[in-house]
Amino acid sequence: MGKSAYIKLVESSPRQELSLEDVKGELERYIRMTSDTGKQLGWEYASAAFPYTVEEKTTDGTRWLLLKGTEPQLYKHLVIGVGTATDEKMRTAPHIQVVVPTGATHGDTAKANEFCRYLARAFQAELHLFNGRVMYYYPRKP
Repeated sequence: MGKSAYIKLVESSPRQELSLEDVKGELERYIRMTSDTGKQLGWEYASAAFPYTVEEKTTDGTRWLLLKGTEPQLYKHLVIGVGTATDEKMRTAPHIQVVVPTGATHGDTAKANEFCRYLARAFQAELHLFNGRVMYYYPRKP
């Protein structure tokens, strides 16, 4: 069984709904940004920053993204899905689940952490990391 991280939308997040297309769009934006950075630096930074191909899969009516590594010795695969969960206040909150499957490399884990932080910042959400720690990327009241 792999390890999971969760990016949870909260009340103060600007968006209150998520879809797989939203996540896919943010990943495409990430690729575009790193590609532009690479052009400015004069090297192929996009292939180093996002060493995966994105495939959309469906299992039992549930859609999810499979990120397959382009360099199998360094990066194998990651899984990203969208769902909803009930929190302690009995509210239904959408979340993104990022899974590092069994057999993944250390590079996969590092990239998964990087993508989680990027997605949490993009959606202004609460990030529950693989190690159980929580990071807050949304405006908090003083």
